[in-house]
Amino acid sequence: MATVQFDKATRIYPGSDSDKPAVDSLEIDIADGEFLVLVGPSGCGKSTSLRMLAGLEEVNRGTIRIGDRDVTHLPPKDRDIAMVFQNYALYPHMTVADNMGFALKIAGVNKTEIRSKVEEAAKMLDLTEYLDRKPKALSGGQRQRVAMGRAIVRDPQVFLFDEPLSNLDAKLRVSTRTQIASLQRRLGITTVYVTHDQVEAMTMGDRVAVLKGGILQQVESPRRMYDKPANLFVAGFIGSPAMNLIEVPITDGGVKFGNSVVPVNRDALKAAADKGDRTVTVGVRPEHFDVLELGGGAASLTKDTADAPAGLAVAVNVVEETGADGYIFGTTEVGGEATDLVIRVNSRAVPEKGSTVHVVPQPGEIHVFSTSTGERLSD
Repeated sequence: MATVQFDKATRIYPGSDSDKPAVDSLEIDIADGEFLVLVGPSGCGKSTSLRMLAGLEEVNRGTIRIGDRDVTHLPPKDRDIAMVFQNYALYPHMTVADNMGFALKIAGVNKTEIRSKVEEAAKMLDLTEYLDRKPKALSGGQRQRVAMGRAIVRDPQVFLFDEPLSNLDAKLRVSTRTQIASLQRRLGITTVYVTHDQVEAMTMGDRVAVLKGGILQQVESPRRMYDKPANLFVAGFIGSPAMNLIEVPITDGGVKFGNSVVPVNRDALKAAADKGDRTVTVGVRPEHFDVLELGGGAASLTKDTADAPAGLAVAVNVVEETGADGYIFGTTEVGGEATDLVIRVNSRAVPEKGSTVHVVPQPGEIHVFSTSTGERLSD
């Protein structure tokens, strides 16, 4: 087991625009035994970062360390890492046992020790009864567990996972991600896991690192990242359904939210004014809206006119009922432009499609971002 450090690690592909590296000055310190998830949209540099750590991609600038060793220019075989790929990469002519023990065989480990390690890993992964089968006789989830077993028997310092669940169906992804997280905690091996699925990232990692365009946006625990996204990109990317982001004008005492003035941290408004912004972008999670009765109000809000309903009027376009919750997908008008909103509501009181509801954000649950720079302004 070991720490991992990306120290301004940069990757520029040959023939590409040198002003736009695939990964640009990545700086992350990963603790011994930590489970770190790299997440972001396609092309953000997450797989490239993982392959740099594995030694499969050249590092053009900066360094990468595993423990106290600088591995920046070491070949993969000398880094003491084990990688699990999206496509399993199993040998079709070998049994499960032979696939799992192949790396140890190449390393010259004796057959008795190989068998012992393979059986131990198979027991962890519930693969004991499949050891004599070939990969073609296994399901996708079983093949993925074999690939994990092959990594486990090597007892590496670092596990690397490159979108290992992408080929599995939705139900199997949920059970397999739980199994991977549970195994990692039991083994205590430092793990770097790449995914494009932010739900995977939030449910598996000790910390999550969000990348965009090769640049690190934020590294935080899932809870803190959800509660305090560093910028508009992270705010819109982390969370399912995504955070509602609405550009609203600044007014005395807060921000203009439909027919109401919503109180906002004065320091956030001052920071926006210092940047010359007349508007801010307000972020509200779907679960942090209050749905008001028509004409109703809230004690923390100031209404512009006595006869106008408080908050934003939202036209209900689609209603999704998941059993425990209901979600309104609606449209409202802010600053003369139509804006889409998602609002979580009580599953026992879901409004009808085509109706209109009035919503206001709950006190203390507003995220404020600079419209010009995208950076977080609120505490």
